[in-house]
Amino acid sequence: MGPVLLAEDEEDLNIISAQLQDAVARVGDLVYLPRARRFAGLFNRFRWEDCDDAKGHDLRVRTGLHFDGVLAAKSHNLRRDDPDAVVELLAIQFVPGRDSAGVIELLFAGGGAIRLEVECIEASLRDLGGPWPAVARPRHDAGAGQ
Repeated sequence: MGPVLLAEDEEDLNIISAQLQDAVARVGDLVYLPRARRFAGLFNRFRWEDCDDAKGHDLRVRTGLHFDGVLAAKSHNLRRDDPDAVVELLAIQFVPGRDSAGVIELLFAGGGAIRLEVECIEASLRDLGGPWPAVARPRHDAGAGQ
Protein backbone atom coordinates (compact mmCIF):
# COMPACT_ATOMS: atom_id res chain seq x y z
CA MET A 1 0.00 0.00 0.00
CA GLY A 2 1.06 3.53 -0.69
CA PRO A 3 1.29 6.50 1.66
CA VAL A 4 -1.90 8.09 2.94
CA LEU A 5 -3.00 11.61 1.98
CA LEU A 6 -5.20 13.20 4.62
CA ALA A 7 -7.45 16.22 4.20
CA GLU A 8 -8.64 18.33 7.12
CA ASP A 9 -9.28 21.62 5.31
CA GLU A 10 -10.19 22.93 1.88
CA GLU A 11 -6.55 23.30 0.79
CA ASP A 12 -5.85 19.64 1.64
CA LEU A 13 -9.03 18.59 -0.18
CA ASN A 14 -7.83 20.42 -3.31
CA ILE A 15 -4.70 18.25 -3.28
CA ILE A 16 -6.78 15.07 -3.09
CA SER A 17 -8.99 16.42 -5.88
CA ALA A 18 -5.93 16.96 -8.10
CA GLN A 19 -4.70 13.43 -7.38
CA LEU A 20 -8.09 12.00 -8.38
CA GLN A 21 -8.66 14.07 -11.53
CA ASP A 22 -9.75 11.65 -14.29
CA ALA A 23 -10.06 8.69 -11.92
CA VAL A 24 -12.69 6.17 -12.96
CA ALA A 25 -14.94 4.07 -10.75
CA ARG A 26 -17.85 1.68 -10.94
CA VAL A 27 -20.98 3.21 -9.43
CA GLY A 28 -21.23 0.12 -7.22
CA ASP A 29 -17.82 0.97 -5.70
CA LEU A 30 -19.12 4.30 -4.33
CA VAL A 31 -20.97 3.68 -1.06
CA TYR A 32 -22.46 5.63 1.81
CA LEU A 33 -22.40 3.89 5.19
CA PRO A 34 -24.85 5.93 7.31
CA ARG A 35 -24.28 4.10 10.61
CA ALA A 36 -20.53 4.68 10.35
CA ARG A 37 -21.13 8.20 8.94
CA ARG A 38 -18.65 7.33 6.18
CA PHE A 39 -18.60 7.60 2.40
CA ALA A 40 -16.07 5.39 0.64
CA GLY A 41 -15.05 4.78 -2.94
CA LEU A 42 -12.62 2.70 -4.96
CA PHE A 43 -11.14 4.36 -8.03
CA ASN A 44 -8.66 3.59 -10.78
CA ARG A 45 -6.57 6.74 -10.53
CA PHE A 46 -4.51 8.11 -13.42
CA ARG A 47 -1.02 8.79 -12.03
CA TRP A 48 -0.48 12.31 -13.35
CA GLU A 49 2.61 12.60 -11.14
CA ASP A 50 4.34 9.86 -13.20
CA CYS A 51 3.55 11.23 -16.67
CA ASP A 52 6.55 11.54 -18.93
CA ASP A 53 5.69 12.81 -22.41
CA ALA A 54 9.08 11.78 -23.74
CA LYS A 55 8.72 8.15 -22.65
CA GLY A 56 4.95 7.83 -22.92
CA HIS A 57 4.66 5.85 -19.66
CA ASP A 58 1.12 6.43 -18.46
CA LEU A 59 -0.05 4.51 -15.41
CA ARG A 60 -3.18 3.88 -13.34
CA VAL A 61 -3.43 2.56 -9.78
CA ARG A 62 -6.28 1.32 -7.57
CA THR A 63 -7.02 3.94 -4.94
CA GLY A 64 -9.29 4.09 -1.92
CA LEU A 65 -10.96 7.32 -0.80
CA HIS A 66 -13.12 7.87 2.23
CA PHE A 67 -14.79 10.72 4.06
CA ASP A 68 -15.77 10.54 7.74
CA GLY A 69 -18.34 12.62 9.59
CA VAL A 70 -20.81 12.32 6.70
CA LEU A 71 -24.34 13.19 7.78
CA ALA A 72 -26.07 12.60 4.43
CA ALA A 73 -25.23 11.63 0.86
CA LYS A 74 -27.19 12.39 -2.31
CA SER A 75 -26.41 11.58 -5.91
CA HIS A 76 -27.51 13.35 -9.08
CA ASN A 77 -27.34 12.05 -12.67
CA LEU A 78 -25.62 8.76 -11.71
CA ARG A 79 -26.88 5.34 -12.76
CA ARG A 80 -27.47 4.01 -9.22
CA ASP A 81 -29.56 1.19 -10.79
CA ASP A 82 -26.47 -0.09 -12.66
CA PRO A 83 -23.60 -0.89 -10.25
CA ASP A 84 -21.29 -1.64 -13.21
CA ALA A 85 -21.77 1.78 -14.83
CA VAL A 86 -18.44 3.60 -15.01
CA VAL A 87 -18.05 7.23 -13.97
CA GLU A 88 -15.11 9.59 -14.41
CA LEU A 89 -14.30 11.96 -11.54
CA LEU A 90 -13.43 15.49 -12.61
CA ALA A 91 -13.04 17.27 -9.28
CA ILE A 92 -13.89 17.41 -5.60
CA GLN A 93 -14.93 20.72 -4.08
CA PHE A 94 -16.06 22.02 -0.71
CA VAL A 95 -18.98 24.37 -0.14
CA PRO A 96 -18.61 25.84 3.37
CA GLY A 97 -21.54 25.96 5.78
CA ARG A 98 -21.66 26.94 9.44
CA ASP A 99 -18.58 26.50 11.60
CA SER A 100 -16.49 23.78 9.91
CA ALA A 101 -19.51 21.96 8.41
CA GLY A 102 -20.44 22.08 4.74
CA VAL A 103 -20.95 20.05 1.60
CA ILE A 104 -18.33 18.08 -0.28
CA GLU A 105 -19.20 17.64 -3.95
CA LEU A 106 -17.72 14.92 -6.13
CA LEU A 107 -18.22 16.10 -9.72
CA PHE A 108 -18.27 13.59 -12.57
CA ALA A 109 -18.09 13.85 -16.36
CA GLY A 110 -21.52 14.12 -17.96
CA GLY A 111 -23.00 16.20 -15.14
CA GLY A 112 -23.15 13.54 -12.42
CA ALA A 113 -22.48 14.50 -8.82
CA ILE A 114 -22.44 13.17 -5.29
CA ARG A 115 -23.09 15.67 -2.50
CA LEU A 116 -21.91 14.79 0.99
CA GLU A 117 -23.21 16.81 3.92
CA VAL A 118 -20.31 16.76 6.40
CA GLU A 119 -19.55 17.93 9.93
CA CYS A 120 -16.09 18.93 8.76
CA ILE A 121 -13.52 17.94 6.14
CA GLU A 122 -12.07 14.60 7.16
CA ALA A 123 -10.81 12.64 4.15
CA SER A 124 -8.22 9.97 3.40
CA LEU A 125 -6.75 8.77 0.09
CA ARG A 126 -4.47 5.77 -0.31
CA ASP A 127 -3.13 3.78 -3.28
CA LEU A 128 -3.97 0.13 -2.66
CA GLY A 129 -1.59 -1.70 -4.98
CA GLY A 130 0.94 -1.36 -7.73
CA PRO A 131 0.38 0.64 -10.92
CA TRP A 132 -0.38 -0.83 -14.34
CA PRO A 133 -0.10 0.67 -17.86
CA ALA A 134 -3.00 2.97 -18.74
CA VAL A 135 -4.86 2.26 -21.97
CA ALA A 136 -4.86 5.97 -22.82
CA ARG A 137 -4.05 9.35 -21.31
CA PRO A 138 -7.15 11.37 -20.37
CA ARG A 139 -7.71 14.34 -22.68
CA HIS A 140 -9.46 17.59 -21.94
CA ASP A 141 -11.05 19.80 -24.56
CA ALA A 142 -9.73 23.30 -23.85
CA GLY A 143 -13.00 24.80 -25.13
CA ALA A 144 -15.32 22.59 -23.07
CA GLY A 145 -17.78 24.42 -20.90
CA GLN A 146 -17.12 27.82 -22.50
